[in-house]
Amino acid sequence: MEALSQSFRALGDPTRLRILRLVSEAPLNVTELVSLVGVAQSSVSHHLGKLKGLGLIREERQAGFSYYSLALGGEDSRWPLIRLAREAEDAAGDSARLKDLLRAREDRQALNERLLEPGQSWFLWAGALASLLPPLDVADFGCGTGVLSVALGRWARHVWAIDQNAVALEQARERAAGGGLTNVSFLCEDLHRLSLESGQLDLVVISQSLHHVEEPAAVLAEAARLLKPGGRLVVLELMPHDERWVVDRLGHRHLGFEPSQLEARLREHGFAQLSRESHARDGASPFRVFLLTGVKPS
Repeated sequence: MEALSQSFRALGDPTRLRILRLVSEAPLNVTELVSLVGVAQSSVSHHLGKLKGLGLIREERQAGFSYYSLALGGEDSRWPLIRLAREAEDAAGDSARLKDLLRAREDRQALNERLLEPGQSWFLWAGALASLLPPLDVADFGCGTGVLSVALGRWARHVWAIDQNAVALEQARERAAGGGLTNVSFLCEDLHRLSLESGQLDLVVISQSLHHVEEPAAVLAEAARLLKPGGRLVVLELMPHDERWVVDRLGHRHLGFEPSQLEARLREHGFAQLSRESHARDGASPFRVFLLTGVKPS
């Protein structure tokens, strides 16, 4: 009864009620909530703290951001409060703004995946994968909406498609189902700390994902941990560039990498037989890519 009473009091604040209704529709971060409800970030953070403290919402890390979502279901005694909040009149127009925000989020994901012309990335992938014979157990680090995971699933024994973006991962799941694939598993996890057992994979591919993570070296260490002796790592990444707009629009944390920098990290994590291939800039695109491969010693 006390929890119910506290929840009633917490939801007496109109802004807090709006925030709860929004996160019940989709996971949202603080910046997104600020844009939706139109109050200061400090105020939004305060309201989120109250709601989280009462167990009404949960906090999860995705792609370097904290996302907040509803933490209870229909069996909870407080669910009628949630239902009332969701069914209340939307005088502030929050639902319309939320739809626009989610549409823009999907557009950013699509732009991320179109950042490089297919002729650049797929040209390199074809060369890297041509010498690998199925059946293999494979992990796709930072799979996004699953374009590469599905391609791998057509010849691999099993593919673990891994991403911390739950929305993109659901799209990957739908893509695999649409292709009739049953050998792809989906993990919504942090690439720095994965739940997969050590030494079970034949191949790890990291396609344009390292520039999204906080600690690339830690992600490479996870790849080394998961690979069997003799297993291969394939990394496709951007060369250093000055396109700083990708930080705000696409969530990049690094403006590319020097190939020699990543090669040194691979050696530190025990990889041998390293090879590198780069590709010329395609037309007016400001981006160039390079591909690194390495083998975990037996």
